Amino acid sequence: MTDIFFEAAVEEARKGYAEGGIPIGSVLMHDGKILGRGHNKRVQQGSPTLHGEMDALENAGRLPAKVYRESVLYTTLSPCPMCTGAILLYGIPKVVIGENSTFMGEEELLKSRGVEVVVLNDEECRRLMNEFISTKPELWKEDIGE
Repeated sequence: MTDIFFEAAVEEARKGYAEGGIPIGSVLMHDGKILGRGHNKRVQQGSPTLHGEMDALENAGRLPAKVYRESVLYTTLSPCPMCTGAILLYGIPKVVIGENSTFMGEEELLKSRGVEVVVLNDEECRRLMNEFISTKPELWKEDIGE
């Protein structure tokens, strides 16, 4: 069975890559509906902070705290420290991750704070990231702060 919310995050990653950016997508889901979706736009918008998760949260707009505490964040790549901080700040209880072999984010921190972390080990997410990292290693290093 295909998870339509995860598929929407993968669509966002593809979109970002097609725009010349970093192929990471994310979706914020609440009560069976997508509240916000986005992709990494650091390249496209010259932003230091517009990772996929941050874009999805931004596109969801202001929400009551209760909504975040009942939501699921889908992301194609393990969340970095900045995105992890936003997940913790808003009390999002569950994160579904496409893959974590090309980059291991702060999953242990999320788990230590009671967030349910599900890693799908998705082949397409891994393929997109490996292709991006091999063709644009300098841009990738910039994105992860190296």
